Amino acid sequence: MAADQETPPVRQEVPAMPAAPVEPEQPATLSIARVFASPDLSGTQPRAVRLSPDGKLVTLLRGRAEDRERFDLWAIDTASGAARMLVDSAAVGTGAELSEAEKMQRERSRIGGSRGIVAYDWAPDGRHLLVPLDGDLYLAALDGTVRKVTQGAGGALNPELSPRGTWLSFVRDQNLYVQPVAGAGEARPLTKGEGGTVHWGEAEFVAQEEMDRRTGYWWSPDERFVAVERFDEAPVKIAVRAAIGASGTRIYEQRYPAAGTPNALVELHVLKADGSGGVKVNLGAEPDIYLARVDWTPDGTALLVQRQSRDQKRLDMLRVDPATGRAVTLFSEKAGEKSWLNLSDAYRVMADGSLIWRSERSGFGQLWRFANGKWTQLTKGEWVVTGLIGVDEKRGRIFFTANKDDVLEQHVYAVDIAKPNAITRLTEPGYTNAATMDGSATRLIVTRSSPVQPSQTYLADVEGKRIAWINENAIGPDHPYFPYLASHRAPEFGTLKAADGSVLHWEMITPPLEPGRRYPVFFQHYGGPGSQQVTRGWQGPLPQMLVDRGWIVFQIDNRGSPNRGRAFENQIYHAMGTVEVADQLAGAEYLKTLPFVDPARIATYGWSYGGYMSLKMLEKNPGVYAAAVAGAPVSEWRLYDTHYTERYMGDPRTDAAAYDAANALGEATKIRDPLLLIHGMADDNVFLDNSTAFAAAMQKGAVPFEMMFYPGQTHRVGGPGVSEHLWTTILDFLDRRVREKAAPAAP
Repeated sequence: MAADQETPPVRQEVPAMPAAPVEPEQPATLSIARVFASPDLSGTQPRAVRLSPDGKLVTLLRGRAEDRERFDLWAIDTASGAARMLVDSAAVGTGAELSEAEKMQRERSRIGGSRGIVAYDWAPDGRHLLVPLDGDLYLAALDGTVRKVTQGAGGALNPELSPRGTWLSFVRDQNLYVQPVAGAGEARPLTKGEGGTVHWGEAEFVAQEEMDRRTGYWWSPDERFVAVERFDEAPVKIAVRAAIGASGTRIYEQRYPAAGTPNALVELHVLKADGSGGVKVNLGAEPDIYLARVDWTPDGTALLVQRQSRDQKRLDMLRVDPATGRAVTLFSEKAGEKSWLNLSDAYRVMADGSLIWRSERSGFGQLWRFANGKWTQLTKGEWVVTGLIGVDEKRGRIFFTANKDDVLEQHVYAVDIAKPNAITRLTEPGYTNAATMDGSATRLIVTRSSPVQPSQTYLADVEGKRIAWINENAIGPDHPYFPYLASHRAPEFGTLKAADGSVLHWEMITPPLEPGRRYPVFFQHYGGPGSQQVTRGWQGPLPQMLVDRGWIVFQIDNRGSPNRGRAFENQIYHAMGTVEVADQLAGAEYLKTLPFVDPARIATYGWSYGGYMSLKMLEKNPGVYAAAVAGAPVSEWRLYDTHYTERYMGDPRTDAAAYDAANALGEATKIRDPLLLIHGMADDNVFLDNSTAFAAAMQKGAVPFEMMFYPGQTHRVGGPGVSEHLWTTILDFLDRRVREKAAPAAP
């Protein structure tokens, strides 16, 4: 077996439920319909929480009680706590259909199902906010007045206010436009692109989807220059994608850079904001690179450009002269032979010319300082810095998130540059936390949750002391989840050993266990790199609904998942579909040793990479799982994009054997256990071709399976009615194939 089944978990613990002020007399049972209805059972979940420039207001996007997917812009007075709506999306918006480009950008940001206001930007003067809505741009004042600032056709992408608030900039028709904020000046194009396959001011597909870079232009602090990306998709292979909807099919010729095929050609230019010219940045002789990050130094005298090699084993930090475009290399990060470099936003350019920088060179993601050509390590240990949230340059103090105290909890910490490794935790144990700060790092906005507390947000000082709640979200009698609180089941956490001795963390939620009864298991997984699933955070009402229906809910993080250090993560290198499958098997074998688990009724479920895992788990371990659900799976990694796939698997033109082994199509006919295959029929991320190819392989081999495809749905299959249908379909399948099987009595 992949794990030592004679060894019990290293650690188990059951968090206690907090006492509620009042509990309902009779525990209510969650239904599928209620899980996805409005208001959200997890309570108010604000997005994009920010402090105003003067610190007097906290602004946020808040979903409506009657429509959880529509967001409005709200403001909260930090002194009084009074809240008011600044912009009503239904009253201001036109309801116009978004452009295809904006729809795709929202898909890349995983907000494709959201409506109303999905982003905003404070003006530097603190008196106005830029609000994109339904393809147009508006300026909202603090008194509630709103004026439209774009003219003509909509479709303004990537809108920004310049650093001093003089200019409004946005992308339209594949060109970058600038427009004076004051007065009635019209927008003018700063670039005059060729159209067709050439885009200015946008991020190319893989930058949006895989590199967490959403924009393609960057203002200098003094507003004299704009660094602008130009990319040409002409070399990129055209993928003919049919977006099959309920009322017809639209054919898209999407430029999709599949693994082993050409990427877009990317350039960087520095243009004068007055339109009087510019220069092209020298990114080096090798054109097949990734433009990873672009930043201006605080004084505006230079650009710092991160250039990543195609194989993602080298990352160069370039210092660029904006007057000439000349670049020099400040330093380079290099990956080991069987590894890659993870991009990160955990860095900060300092006013004194130094750089705070997250590096994994020690084997774990830690913070370093680069100054005068020398490195100083600021944090150290076998734990991971997960984000850099603020730097107080006057006090020389850095604020960051990490899992230093517990791999299952993310906390906010602080360290002084002058005292490396003297680290102070600013958030309390028992929660997983995220945080942002104002530009001067004078206050924290902390968002936290626990297995028994939905997401809360509060304002804190730099010592972590809570000043005021922004969203307390306590589960009291008025909270949507209150009727279900009495039946809420807290999870257990524990560990297992992988075949190589690695510690694997698991999480399990059980119904109230009756003596002598064995229960079915809903064994969910993701399994891929970049996503940690087992944390001490709120899991939402869906697992509780499953528990109410008599399922045990279980998940385990396998080797290859993040936040455990390079040695743990690297094991997936050129080996997708191997160690992850073995570690999930270890979880299943452990479950079968438990007296309250029915070993014949363990069902597995996954989406995206998890869908791929469902297929591989059935192929590699027949008879272990009673049934599997595979949602939007990648069945052939040659069909997925360059930046993601080649990072872990190499180039299929030179590493064909790794791709052949990872392929889920080759062993499709080995599946003997019940399978439900699900996919959105307009998916522009994991193309529907992945599932149709797999279905064809199963049919050709006369292997029975079930299938549900969703017209008009993308990689996120969901929304009013659709989410309920999806989970009704999944649970109907699992009831028939798994739950309703007769279970033996426990010994």
